[in-house]
Amino acid sequence: MSLVLIAPEVSEPAEALWSACVQRLALELPAQQFNTWIRPLAAQVSQTADSVTLLLPSRFKLDCIRTQYASRIAAALQAVAGRPVALELVLANRPSARTTPGKPVPARPMPTDAAADPAADADGFDAEALAMAPTSGPAAHATAAGNAAPAKRAEPLHRLNGGLTFSTLVEGTANRMARAAAMHVAHHPGQLYNPLFIYGGVGLGKTHLMHAIGNQLLAGRSAAKVLYIHAEQFVTDVVKSYQRKTFDEFKARYHSLDLLLIDDVQFFANKERTQEEFFNAFEALLAKKSHIVMTSDTYPKGLADIHERLVSRFDAGLTVAIEPPELEMRVAILISKAEAEGERLPEEVAFFVAKNVRSNVRELEGALRKILAYSRFNHKEISIALAREALRDLLSIQNRQISVENIQKTVADFYKIKVADMYSRKRPANIARPRQIAMFLAKELTQKSLPEIGELFGGRDHTTVLHAVRKIAAERQTLSELNQQLHVLEQTLKG
Repeated sequence: MSLVLIAPEVSEPAEALWSACVQRLALELPAQQFNTWIRPLAAQVSQTADSVTLLLPSRFKLDCIRTQYASRIAAALQAVAGRPVALELVLANRPSARTTPGKPVPARPMPTDAAADPAADADGFDAEALAMAPTSGPAAHATAAGNAAPAKRAEPLHRLNGGLTFSTLVEGTANRMARAAAMHVAHHPGQLYNPLFIYGGVGLGKTHLMHAIGNQLLAGRSAAKVLYIHAEQFVTDVVKSYQRKTFDEFKARYHSLDLLLIDDVQFFANKERTQEEFFNAFEALLAKKSHIVMTSDTYPKGLADIHERLVSRFDAGLTVAIEPPELEMRVAILISKAEAEGERLPEEVAFFVAKNVRSNVRELEGALRKILAYSRFNHKEISIALAREALRDLLSIQNRQISVENIQKTVADFYKIKVADMYSRKRPANIARPRQIAMFLAKELTQKSLPEIGELFGGRDHTTVLHAVRKIAAERQTLSELNQQLHVLEQTLKG
């Protein structure tokens, strides 16, 4: 994924260190940030794999990496190596200055277009959008870095990741409906399910589905005008079009697409001008029977600070959720991802990891990469014992944070009832419903058995717990409000 400059006779663990670090950062960072700042980095790894030197082509890029990403990179290096790794940032062919891992890196001001063009803000533009435009994404890099950055291959105009296809997406009950809708759009764009709105928590595969739609459409219609873009980049494009008075070009680009794939539309919140332009693009695309696919972390009516007319457009097509993957799906994902890495993951290890990492696909991939890296660094076979050691920090955090008692308190606070109501025999709906939700979460997020959960809910029988778990699981599939409440509770409990 990145260029790794390795001295002759460097050991295999040293060579794997930077690669594993980059893979971890790819899972942690938004794709736009990762592709702009992390992917192009050139790294030099010491023979003993105890230090990494990043070679930066310009002072601007060095300052940006130091202020925004150095501590993150150092933490990732330490996580994959299992010990501190010294990180240095140097200009190419210049003396180095060491950056200590784990410590805050001194911030330095970055040049911004806003400072260069104060009239843009005076024109009544979104302050938040203007502030972020020059500091995130490829446009900012090109503006500020100028000719200092090294030449690199132009990014495809559609911005799709060719590796994210329907064939590489593991299907399960958690994503089956969303996948079926996405397949229909890919084969019959502009017809049913327009727009298609996919929502769910972080790392569940929303972005993968978006890329899969675009790749499938282009496979059948190579001349189709397709664009995948993150909502932040759309904001940036709007800002720069106003600053540079190139709005005709902006409209020509967005209004002429056959398929627009836009990620994380919740980032449009409070950006008035951006919402106005997206509404115009939305209407223009629908009028010419082009297709629009969007993702968000919440369902349309749950979006905050978005114009009602936009929300109503979002909700006019098909809205589908992607749920956290069930156990069997998590196991299949782990085995599939390990095979893609050229490794065989024993089924019992896959089940161990899947039972302990429940939240999303991104965390599953992160856990798998830690296990694979730990196995390579220590030259040990993959086993449950090795997995337990590699994931000891993750398991420790989970065991410390998520307990049935914590779930009961969190659910009680959310629904504004007393914690004591969780154990009581009271059965009014305003108490019984939260109690069932707490039982469901206890089964999903802890290792407790049904009888153990029943005991912690006032000595109830395990059949009572089973009924609650099945009831809430079934209703989650059909009640969007309940599904959203469960997402909020799960994210709260996982910190």
